[in-house]
Amino acid sequence: MILAILAAATVLSSALDRLGWMTGAWVQKTDDSHVQETWLTPTDGVMAGVSQTRRAGQKPFIEYMKISVEPEGLTFTAMIPGQPPTPFVLKPGGDGEAVFENPGHDFPQRVIYRRCGPDLCARIEGTLQGKAQLQDWRYTRVRQ
Repeated sequence: MILAILAAATVLSSALDRLGWMTGAWVQKTDDSHVQETWLTPTDGVMAGVSQTRRAGQKPFIEYMKISVEPEGLTFTAMIPGQPPTPFVLKPGGDGEAVFENPGHDFPQRVIYRRCGPDLCARIEGTLQGKAQLQDWRYTRVRQ
């Protein structure tokens, strides 16, 4: 039993390492907002991230995130101020895309990351009050 658990954890940790393409600092600038998202290199079964959205005249919105090896599978957890942590479990998929899902969450029900050439594309989607909703971001890498 213990060997099976260790083998499953090793497979999930390897899946987390395959998300290394998300690592780095990313930015999306529009006329009314500046969004920066940063992901650290996966280490010991956890990949940590933070997102900061700035809009003129408003206090910055900061969201903390992690992708970790959990019993349910590889899990993206969003930590938004004033809300309990919300987990989304990775669905099977191909290289260069990660679709995390939590069908029981109010909105979003899916968090999606994918490679878009040299950019990082992100999307949240789901149903809110019976209507399909989505938000997209296309981040470019921050040059250091």
